[in-house]
Amino acid sequence: MISIDIRSHRANVIARSAVAAATVLAVLLSGCSDKKKDKAASQTAARVNKEEITVHQINFVLQQQRGLAPAQAASAAPVVLERLIDQELTLQKAQEQKLDRDPRVVQQIDAARRDIVSRAYVEKIGSGAPKPSPEEVKTYYEQNPALFKERRIYSLQELAIEAKPEQLAELRAKLQAAKDLNEFINYLKTNDFRFAGNQAVKPAEQLPMASLAALAKLKDGQALFNAAPNGAQVVVLAGSRMQPVDEERARPAIEQFLLNERKRKVIEDDLKALRSASKIEYVGDFAKGSAKPASAPSPTEVKATTSPLVSKPASAVEPIMPVRPASMPTGNTLDKGIKGLK
Repeated sequence: MISIDIRSHRANVIARSAVAAATVLAVLLSGCSDKKKDKAASQTAARVNKEEITVHQINFVLQQQRGLAPAQAASAAPVVLERLIDQELTLQKAQEQKLDRDPRVVQQIDAARRDIVSRAYVEKIGSGAPKPSPEEVKTYYEQNPALFKERRIYSLQELAIEAKPEQLAELRAKLQAAKDLNEFINYLKTNDFRFAGNQAVKPAEQLPMASLAALAKLKDGQALFNAAPNGAQVVVLAGSRMQPVDEERARPAIEQFLLNERKRKVIEDDLKALRSASKIEYVGDFAKGSAKPASAPSPTEVKATTSPLVSKPASAVEPIMPVRPASMPTGNTLDKGIKGLK
C-alpha cells in the first residue's frame, strides 16, 4: 500500500508539473503572438477600406525629398499620410472601373517600370567608379584658377541677335566701333534687327567652362562676340569682383565633380560595350538612317546641368574691346546678386 501511494503521489506531481509547464508555454506563446501583432500594428499608419497604408510607405515618400531635416520629416509625415490616403482612395476607385487595364495606362506603367529598372542598373554600374585621390583634387584646383584662386562674380549683359551669316562681319564691326552698348542697340533697332536682351549676376561656377575661359581674360567693359545658330550673341562684362575660394573650401565640390565625371564615363563605356555585344537591327522607317545620331542621349545618360551662355567653345569666341556697358551696376547690385547665389 505504501509503495502504491508513493507512485500515485509521484504521478500527481508529474501531472501537475506538466499542466503548469503547458500553461507557462501557452502564456509565453501568447505573449510572443501579442508582440508580433503589436509590431505589425505599429507598421500600419492608416486603413483605407480593406487596404493598409504603412509607415514604410510614408518613409519612402519622405526619403525622396532631398535635404529634408529630421525635424521637418516628423512634421511632414502627417501631410504625406493624407496624400497617400487620397491616392489610395482614387486607386481603389480606378481599379473598380478597371482603369488599370486601359491600354494607355498599361503602357505608362510599363514605361515607368522600364525606366526604374534601367536606372537602377545604371546607378549600380556608376557606384563602381573610384573616388578621386587628394592629388587629383589638388591638380584640378591648380588647373582651374578661374573657378578657385581667381574666382570672380560676373555681372553680364547679353544680346541674342537674329541675323544671316553674311551680316555677322558687319555686326562685329559695328559693335567694335560703338562707344557704348546703347549705341550698338540703337544700330540694331535702326536696321530692323530682331534681338533679345538679358542681364544676370553669376559666379564663375555657374558659367559653362567653354565661356568661362574667355570671360576670365576680359576686363570690365569688354565684350565677347560669337556666331550663333540663328545669328550672333554678344556678351558684355558689365562688372566683376574677385571672390577667391581656397583649396580647403573647394575640396568637397571638386571631389564630387570628379566622381560624377568618372561615373558618367563608366556608364558611357558600359553602354558602348552593351551595344557592341548586342545585335541591334533598325526596322521600317528607322532603317533608312541606321547610323544613330552621335548626339542622341540615352534615357539614362548622366548629363551636365549648367545652362550654356554662349554656343561655341572658348576658342571660337572673339573678344571685342572696349565696349562700355549700357548701365554699369552698382556695388549694391553685385552684392545682392552674390547673396542670392550663396
